Amino acid sequence: MDTTYDTTYDTAYYDQGTAAERWARAQLFFDAKDYAGAARVLAGLVEEAPEQTGPRLLLARSYYHSAQLRRAEAELREVIERDPVEHYARLMLGRTLQRQARHEEAEPHLRIASALAGDFPQE
Repeated sequence: MDTTYDTTYDTAYYDQGTAAERWARAQLFFDAKDYAGAARVLAGLVEEAPEQTGPRLLLARSYYHSAQLRRAEAELREVIERDPVEHYARLMLGRTLQRQARHEEAEPHLRIASALAGDFPQE
């Protein structure tokens, strides 16, 4: 008896449909707090269109909320490499690094995010 597990069926649902349908499905998973499910859908979308920031940011958020912090960090660094002034990616990267107890690395990203958002200290 063959005990090999076939994952074709498992991933078919996540990869099924147009990019717009998969984007909507990923958002539904995310809104339902099924962050791992959202990440499975979004990983394919990001692979197909790596230049798009929206899917990559939602993938990073999905990884963050499902405690896949190294993956979240990698996606956020990719966004920042492509767009150094992407405020939300900077903020999320700072928080992701903080969550990994890498506070010194997080601080510059959080400061840049604040500056980009126009949050300057009041004197």
